[in-house]
Amino acid sequence: MRTVDLRPGEDSIRLGQLLKLVDAVPTGAQVKDVLASVDVRVNGEPEDRRGRQLRSGDVVSIKGFGDVRIG
Repeated sequence: MRTVDLRPGEDSIRLGQLLKLVDAVPTGAQVKDVLASVDVRVNGEPEDRRGRQLRSGDVVSIKGFGDVRIG
């Protein structure tokens, strides 16, 4: 499982930003399409909102890519 730390002073990151950060999507424009076609889960629950706020301790599972924990 990969861990992504939040920037100092920030308490959250949007799901779309995380997907770009870990290279699960090549460009930001493709985030919406990926969320519509790939099984993405946050803490075990299906998620398709690119603006979903992720906080420290959340685990994002991306089918075919793996799990990412927010640190």
